[in-house]
Amino acid sequence: MAGDGKLTGKLKANAGGGLGVLKRLPRKVLSVLSNLPLAIGEMFAVAGLMALGTVIDQGETPDYYFQKYAEDNPVLGIFTWRWVLTLGFDHMFSSPVFLGTLALLGASLMACTYTTQIPTVKVARRWSFLQSGEAIRKQEFTDTLPRASIQDLGVILTGAGYEVFLKGPSLYAFRGLAGRFAPIGVHLALLLIMAGGTLSATGSFKGSVTVPQGLNFVVGDVLGPSGFLSTPADSFSTEVHVNRFSMEYYDSGEVSQFRTDLSLFDIDGKEVMRKTISVNDPLRYGGFTIYQTDWSISALQVLKNDEGPFNLAMAPLTINGDKKLYGTFLPVGSTDSPNVKGISMLARDLQSIVLYDKEGKFVGVRRPNSKLPIEIDGTKIDIVDAIGSSGLDLKTDPGVPIVYAGFGALMLTTCISFLSHAQIWAFQDGTSVVVGGKTNRAKVEFPDEMNSLLDRVPEIIESSKPKQPDGVCG
Repeated sequence: MAGDGKLTGKLKANAGGGLGVLKRLPRKVLSVLSNLPLAIGEMFAVAGLMALGTVIDQGETPDYYFQKYAEDNPVLGIFTWRWVLTLGFDHMFSSPVFLGTLALLGASLMACTYTTQIPTVKVARRWSFLQSGEAIRKQEFTDTLPRASIQDLGVILTGAGYEVFLKGPSLYAFRGLAGRFAPIGVHLALLLIMAGGTLSATGSFKGSVTVPQGLNFVVGDVLGPSGFLSTPADSFSTEVHVNRFSMEYYDSGEVSQFRTDLSLFDIDGKEVMRKTISVNDPLRYGGFTIYQTDWSISALQVLKNDEGPFNLAMAPLTINGDKKLYGTFLPVGSTDSPNVKGISMLARDLQSIVLYDKEGKFVGVRRPNSKLPIEIDGTKIDIVDAIGSSGLDLKTDPGVPIVYAGFGALMLTTCISFLSHAQIWAFQDGTSVVVGGKTNRAKVEFPDEMNSLLDRVPEIIESSKPKQPDGVCG
């Protein structure tokens, strides 16, 4: 029986030790996560990955990375396409490496808030009375009022914006407690920003489309998911019609602005919204945004010998690095000939068309709808219109409101964190008042402020006792 008792005791001890380890484990994990050097290292890692994401072109096809980061010519001697595609650096901001580092930084912020900031606030809110003059004299600022009342000091401090508490001969006062809450707010704001950024990277939709004037497209056909949290909305069934595309020009002839008049139709064909968008003036509807980002020329309408109009498709050309150059070709004569010749037309914008004959010689320039025909190689040509195409970017980003809220909170709490938290203690020692105080900020100004407050405390003047009459001998 005695042996059984010892065995039972051992089992209890082992069980208690196991539970003790489990209880200590979260504290150790929190201690590691809240380590300041670790948090700084995580921030540098996030910043480094973000910088790398701006250097490496994002969202390209694998062939692009095969060529740019070829194995026979690695960047910095080791960096090849295998690193880019295996680690997901071709979509950096939704890659497991980036999101994992971001999650680790978020865990460190939460651990620091729980283990350091919240206890600091709890201590700051606690009424902390010091019961002796010796304890008060250990503060950063100390002074003694030889003939004063602790109640008078409390009145002066209350008028200066302090919260004052009295307990017998002891006084405790504080001001600027909001400054103690500010670091918690900063951490929460950073968590909001990271959460919003993560949601943007993994839960948004993006797409681009170039639509000629007069044609339609469906929003859901253009948008593509960016991550595993992307969820399509009912508004993706919206149909967008390009009513008109127009361009504005400087006096020099260069393009100054381009606009697109858009109409949105629901699934029943009812127009639900119409707006003319331009660069920096997008259209927002149903959770998605349409931005004006680019333009091109899709076709020319021409009359040939007063017949037509014919629509001639314009193709983009690259000559001497000029990317905004478009051209088309109008055959002249028999199209069955192996060497078809015709009239070439080039345009850099919608306001002027340059024409060349079948030998490639310059003939003239015409404005669309100028009603000034030109004869080339016996063919009468009249430029009726130049039809532009609108380059549009579509995007849904559910993380934007969260990120904006996070940055707003970050600016507010950063300003609040500059408020100094001052604490003052006092003890009535007979007719004297021993005063001490400290602050976490404005340490140079704090002694001057204290001296100014103490100078306003009235001095207690004891009334002199009446003199006794001298004795008279009779």
